[in-house]
Formats: sequence, structure tokens, C-alpha cells
Amino acid sequence: MSLNQLLDRLAAFTPIELPVLSLYLNAQADQHGRDSFASFVRKELSARAKTYQLRSPARESFDRDAERIKKYLHDEVQPSTNGLAIFACAGAEEFFEAVQLEVPITEHQLYVDHQPHLYPLARLLDQYQRYAVLLADTNAARLFVFGTGERLNTEQIRNTKVSRTAAGGWSQARYQRHVENYHLHHAKEVVEALSRVVQQDKIERIILAGDEVIIPVLREQMPPQLLDKVIDVLRLDMTTPEHEVVQAALVALREQDAKDDEEKVGRLLDEFRSGGLAVVGAHDTLAALANGQVDELVISATVENLHAEEEEVDALLAARAPEGEANSSTTSPAVIVADELVTRARQISAQVTFIENAALLAEIGGVGARLRYRL
Repeated sequence: MSLNQLLDRLAAFTPIELPVLSLYLNAQADQHGRDSFASFVRKELSARAKTYQLRSPARESFDRDAERIKKYLHDEVQPSTNGLAIFACAGAEEFFEAVQLEVPITEHQLYVDHQPHLYPLARLLDQYQRYAVLLADTNAARLFVFGTGERLNTEQIRNTKVSRTAAGGWSQARYQRHVENYHLHHAKEVVEALSRVVQQDKIERIILAGDEVIIPVLREQMPPQLLDKVIDVLRLDMTTPEHEVVQAALVALREQDAKDDEEKVGRLLDEFRSGGLAVVGAHDTLAALANGQVDELVISATVENLHAEEEEVDALLAARAPEGEANSSTTSPAVIVADELVTRARQISAQVTFIENAALLAEIGGVGARLRYRL
């Protein structure tokens, strides 16, 4: 199950009176080569369990979840795992979902609420979107697909290398045409492979890399819908190690992200100022999400900015909680707001865009949305 599919499944979870555990763990090994999350898990699970009355349905569900989580962490974590996310509610038909990631989660976090806590997982998905890197020269190509911090797919194409000098008495012009035809055939084969992978893996960003001879030929053979996905061209040799390819690609991706963020926030603010299809601030954005109006949620990657209209936002959130139940999460109201925004966006299939530069959204409380329609 992909992260996208998991997020959709979690967002569809119906809020329940029983506790729902959302556990995020940094699974990177410490200086001794050991996992560092065991003590956090024991301490936090024990402390949260004590907030429920013994032998109550909530306590029984929580205790079953705690035992299942401990068993999973003991038996099933792979050595290559650097990040873990686990969601559990035994009282909801033994609900249990876990995902192991090669990318680290920043810090250990445990949320206990009436529904899964999605913000950190959605944040990871936004940070590590799938992208393709095509590294090519005139007779070979290496095609990589990366996502969630790991290589998801790779293909290689190799054709016979053409000699640099004419042979067999050919005229220079005839030989040049032969070379150009060969390069064209090679480029077409590479572009066909790239098109197939992009469609198959739903790639939105492509980085081209290679020498100055093949890159123009590749671009000429790309259909417009493929060419529009190219965000940068890198000068790399075919023998470049994979880790260096990744490092160079990440620099290009971060630069593109910064440009995209500025453009998206600019469009959002222009729409709002002109009275168009946009809202800003946590309260109005939550209301638009509740009405199913939002096409794209634009939210700061730092939740500290989500402070505007806190009392009204809290009232909206309280209306969703099961009757008579206090919210058992120990997180701050700002974090709750951020999670509610992301969850509601996933529920209505709205795009979620995290803005890395917090200053871009600081004046509007860290969040806004472009709308599909107005009521």
C-alpha cells in the first residue's frame, strides 16, 4: 500500500469514542547501532494508559493497542527502516495500520485522539514526492524513480556504441547522417521508456542529466505533456554513482519547490484579494473544507503560525468530538488544527501543499485554500 493510499484509508476513518493511537517514531540507529525509541514507547504508552479508568472500554482498547504495538516493534521492524508510523484502535474492529520508511521521522510523537493523526504523514508525502531522473548519453541510459527517500524503480537501456570516426570509405556527410539517425533511434527508445515509467508511477517531476549531445535530442522527442514535467537539466556523467545522482537531484528539487511555493502563495493571495475563489485563515479554511469547497489546501510546514482565531477553530473542532468526551490528545491546539485541516482535505480529495518558507503565509495565520466553487 502506497503512502497516498494509506492516507486516504486513514482519512476515511470515522471518529470514535474509543482512543485512536497514532505513533510516529524516528527509527534511526543511535551511536551504538541500536534503535532509540523503545524507552519512549514504554513511557508514553504507560502514561497515557493511566488517563483511562481501569476496565473501561477505552482502557481495554488502549491496552490491546499498546501490546500489539510493542509486539510489532519487537518482531517486524526491518533493519533498513529509519521512520515508523503506526495507527491503532482495537475497539474499532482491531484497526491497525503500520508503515516503515527509509526516510527518518524528525522526532518521536504519540497522539491519542478520536481519529488518526495525519499531519506528520502528509508532511512526509509532500517532502518526498516521486520523481524521475533520466541519466543518458548517446548509447546508454539509466532511469531512476525515487520517492519516500528511496529508489523505487530503475531501468537501463544500452545500444551499440558508434565509432567516433568514419569507416569503410563513407563520406563524412553520409557518416554524420548515420550517427544522427543512430542518436535519434536511441533517444526515441529512451523517451518511450521514460513515458511508460512516468505514466506507470504517476511521476510529476523529471530531471534530465547527461551530455550536451543527447539532451537536445531527447527534448526534441518528448511530447509536450512529458516536457512540461522537466524541472532541470544536470550535467552528469553516465558513471556517476547513484548517491551523487540523488544529491544533485535533491538540490534541483528544493530549488524548484521554493519557486513553486512562492507562485502558489502568490496565486492564493491574488485570488483572495480580488474576491475570487480563495479563503485564508484557519477558521474560514476549515469551514470551506467542511463544505467540500476546497481544491487545494496551502499550509505552512511549521504549525506555530496556526494561531489566528483559535477560539472559533476550537469550537469547530469540539463539534466533531463524540458527545461527552474531552479531547485526549496532549498536543497543542495549533497541532490539532493542522491535523484537522489535512484530514478534511484528504477526505474530499483536495490537494495538500506544504509551504516550507513560513514567512510566505505568516500574515494569514499559516493557512489558506483555493476553492472549487463558492456557496
